[in-house]
Amino acid sequence: MITTTADLAKACTDLASADYITVDTEFIRETTFWPELCLIQMASDHLAVLVDPLADGIDLAPFFALMADETVVKVFHAARQDLEIVYKLGGILPKPLFDTQVAAMVCGFGESIAYDQLVARTTDGRIDKTSRFTDWRRRPLSEQQLAYALADVTYLRDVYRELSRQLEADNRGHWLAEEMAILADPATYDLHPDDAWKRLKLRVRKPIELQVMKELAAWREREARDLDKPRGRILKDDAIYEIAQQQPADEQALGRLRTIPKGFERSAAGREIVAAVSRALAVPKSDLPPIPRSRQLPEGTAAAVEFLKVLLKIVVEEKGVAAKMIASGDDLEKLAWKGEDAEIAAMSGWRREIFGERALGLLQGETALVYRNRKVEVVALEGNA
Repeated sequence: MITTTADLAKACTDLASADYITVDTEFIRETTFWPELCLIQMASDHLAVLVDPLADGIDLAPFFALMADETVVKVFHAARQDLEIVYKLGGILPKPLFDTQVAAMVCGFGESIAYDQLVARTTDGRIDKTSRFTDWRRRPLSEQQLAYALADVTYLRDVYRELSRQLEADNRGHWLAEEMAILADPATYDLHPDDAWKRLKLRVRKPIELQVMKELAAWREREARDLDKPRGRILKDDAIYEIAQQQPADEQALGRLRTIPKGFERSAAGREIVAAVSRALAVPKSDLPPIPRSRQLPEGTAAAVEFLKVLLKIVVEEKGVAAKMIASGDDLEKLAWKGEDAEIAAMSGWRREIFGERALGLLQGETALVYRNRKVEVVALEGNA
């Protein structure tokens, strides 16, 4: 366990000489908005280390420098939250990047496969999950907990090598590269408070209610970030919905709402909520946001979507890649509706190569689905062969 900056710098210098390193983090975020980093695990082919970011006086600068070193591939499994931590604390995103969960979907291991399952299917290893629910803030950590944490990066070396081999054999490296570009984009993690309402269910029916909901969600997001508290501890979702519908004009009206705790209306937060409602009510009617409506698809679109679902299943079976990596149900609706003009991932890059072009052919009547020899096939229609 590394507990000093000097030892961390030495280990990072050693790891920087490797072609790739595996990385994982342990964190806690049940009582905070931002995840609290509690442990860092890293490994190369010849070295594996645990880093204690809670150690007195330790400076993580060598770790962040290693993450920014573009000569070393950084391998994670289900990297999104790990990358969020690195970006928040170090202001950088690791490059180049390899996410084994995404790579596994590209290689046909199913959707969002868990790490222990992927280890079992690609190596002879078995992960002992008994320390999975550890409170990683507590010190000292037991030998069993440390062994569990280290296994997250030592087995990952074998997983990475096997998936890299499969990607090269199937010529799918560029498929993964497109996904890693999204993970390595700061815009993926820079979520603006004004967009916080999009996290909520749309339980409002009037434009003014939606405007109030937007104001409240943005206020709550800023408060949660500033105070480092979970959103629900600032204001629960149900309270946002009720306030949006009732639009209390003062603290007394706020205090009468069912979802507001007794006395909350007299707090600074209560006053700020009333002010947020007032801001929403001051928006001119012509500037209020429209209520998003479920789109009315043209006649025949639903049937086309069913054809596309069958085609997607055919492609998934042929290519051995998870369906969610290619297109969602919403994507298929857009594709059936707008065809070539559909702004979805399946109409660009490798997804278009394996699915998008075939989908357009089906929608344009150039190909058809037929059932023969106990399976569904895609065949060219006469004149389009």
